Amino acid sequence: MISVVIPLYNKEKQIAHTLQSVFNQTFQDFEVVIVDDGSTDGSVAEVEKFEDQRIRVVRQQNVGVSAARNRGINEAKSDLIAFLDADDEWKPEYLATQYYLYQKYPDCNTYACNYEFRNPEGVVTSTTIRKLTFTGKDGILSNYFEVACCSHPPLWTSAVMVKKRAIQAIGGFPLDVSHGEDLLTWANLAIRNKIAYSRQVCSIYCLKSDYGVNSKPVNIPQGNLVGSRLESLLQMPSLERRNDLKKYIGRWYKIRSHIFLRGGEKKNAFINICRAMRFQPNEWQLYVFLILLIFPVSFVNYLFRKLR
Repeated sequence: MISVVIPLYNKEKQIAHTLQSVFNQTFQDFEVVIVDDGSTDGSVAEVEKFEDQRIRVVRQQNVGVSAARNRGINEAKSDLIAFLDADDEWKPEYLATQYYLYQKYPDCNTYACNYEFRNPEGVVTSTTIRKLTFTGKDGILSNYFEVACCSHPPLWTSAVMVKKRAIQAIGGFPLDVSHGEDLLTWANLAIRNKIAYSRQVCSIYCLKSDYGVNSKPVNIPQGNLVGSRLESLLQMPSLERRNDLKKYIGRWYKIRSHIFLRGGEKKNAFINICRAMRFQPNEWQLYVFLILLIFPVSFVNYLFRKLR
């Protein structure tokens, strides 16, 4: 059996569609653990319209998506946990593909498949996944950080299944990180566990209307918890491919500097450019970012839109 964990917070208009994609699976041996994180709309009422005994709704006060996922992990009856956000979807073969990876790669504790994007207008675009070390339709993702540096994230929440004991061993999702909590979780899993990966597109990332460079960032990342914890992973004695992790950390700071640039926070942009240069001193785009600091934010955003 697979335990499907869905954190739910005010997704009244999306949750029924998401749940239907679960019940449309070709693999039917699952339970659905929905953690209602203090919803104030009709989300739970939409869930209750599904008369299926495999659904369990767990209620808690609003404490955030990480706490909701961790609660779902603890409540899960199976050792195999598949995460699904309440506004994303699975294609019918998703769970079957993940269970196939579980059977084929018994030494792995983490399983992932490819996914695609769909915007609010229904336009679907593919991910770009580069530098996989295997040539077949599936294999071991042994170079997670290298792939993540030059691709869309190879691990994304609604396209990942893990063994319960593996994610509990790293403490689950971090509770004190509001943006980047999933990124930290996958990094911790990647260092400690083997990852089985399928090229097959089985999941749909439903983008929000504010996604992309055509809009001003709405979630400007404050503090440096994610960066400092990624840097702490460099001290792990079991770490392999250390240079790949360094590049990954540099990329994280580069992304932050890009967001701060677009948001007009020049001081924070400068700080993160300097941090990125510590790990990626030869990254030419960082030097372009330095030059852009002297220009008004309106021009910076205009330029990024043109170069998209």
